Formats: sequence, structure tokens, C-alpha cells
Amino acid sequence: MREHRKRFFLATKTGDRTYQGARDSLHRSLERLRVDQVDLIQMHNLVAENEWTTALGAGGALEALLEARTQGLVRFIGVTGHGSQVAAMHRRSLERFPFDSVLFPYNFTMLDIKSYEEDVEALLKVCREREVATQTIKSVARRRWQNGDGRKFSWYEPLRDREAIRRGVHFVLSRPGLFLNTSSDATILRDILDAASVKATAPARADMEADVEHYAMEPLFIPGVSDTI
Repeated sequence: MREHRKRFFLATKTGDRTYQGARDSLHRSLERLRVDQVDLIQMHNLVAENEWTTALGAGGALEALLEARTQGLVRFIGVTGHGSQVAAMHRRSLERFPFDSVLFPYNFTMLDIKSYEEDVEALLKVCREREVATQTIKSVARRRWQNGDGRKFSWYEPLRDREAIRRGVHFVLSRPGLFLNTSSDATILRDILDAASVKATAPARADMEADVEHYAMEPLFIPGVSDTI
């Protein structure tokens, strides 16, 4: 990375909530990557109320990231999250501080949950108004692993059919303003990149519903049922 730094937009994250923890986390990233600056530092999975209060309060992680930005160690500051409450929490975070980016799950099964869809739409409205970058994850998620399933590259099972992956990717990229992060399962990276390399057309709802039925797809996060990894 030190040799090719100028070719990349480089992002990292910290799960620490205190000033000292976040500061140390960032400096470890800089040392391991052998760079003097990252483009984006993200406060990871900032959803739980107590962690949110600590991170954004006095002596919290945000203070360390603001200090790092002043020192030129980072350019932008973002916030990420999982779970069905993440979009609502990101809106609260944006009311507290003008983050440069947010990251949250966005796929057909999650958006089929009415409360989550409403929270996402409200978040996207704020992001458009304030020019906040909107990163999405889990575009090609099938479901959580079931008992007896095979080798687990990631904590959830992705789609593997090329056409289903294409529809999942285009479900995101056909909407202006959304960025798509690839799956943590590197075995389907090529299929995701291929899908993203052509103009995205919004898939028909009937085709998405057919995928849900055929591949037994389920939301990764369900309010009051499964909201943690």
C-alpha cells in the first residue's frame, strides 16, 4: 500500500468508543498499512445506545478522530452499522455531527421490512440534503447460515448464482447516489464486479420475489428477533 497509495481511496475503521482506544486503533492501522494518511476513518457499528453516547460524548472516539483530521492523518470521518435500527441511529448521528459518510445494509429482503424501509428513506433524504456519502453492504446476502451448512467464508451466506447476484447488485446501483461495497466472501468478487461493470437497470419486483422464493432468502436482521451478528 505504501508503494501504490496514490492509486487508492483508503478507508479503515475503529470499533473503539473512547478517545484513547480510537486513537490507538487509527495509529495501528497507519503503521500496519505503512501510510501517513487514510482517506476515511469510520466508527464501526455505532448502533447500541450506550456505545453511541460514549463515542460521541466527552472523551469519546469522535474527539480522537477529529484530532486526527486536524493533524492530517485522515481526510473524512464516517459511521457504519448493522441491524434493523442502523438507519435510524445514523440519522441521530448526523444530527449530532456532520459525518462525511454512512454505511448500512441495503438489499431487497431488508427493504421489504416496512419499518426498515421507512428509516432508510428518511436517512437517504438527510444524506442527499447534506451531501453525505451513502455506502451499502449485504447486496447479495442470501440468509444467515443454517445448521449443517457448508464452509463458511463469512458470517452469512451469499447468493452464488450469477444472475441472482446481478439482480442484487443492480437493485442497489440502479438507485442514484448509492455506493455498493462488495461481499466479504472473495469467491464471488468477480461476479459482483462483472455485475457492477454494466449499466444497472432496476430489476422487476417479480424477479426479486422469485429469487427470494427460489433461494429461500431471508433478511439478515429482523426487528426484535435477530439484530446482531
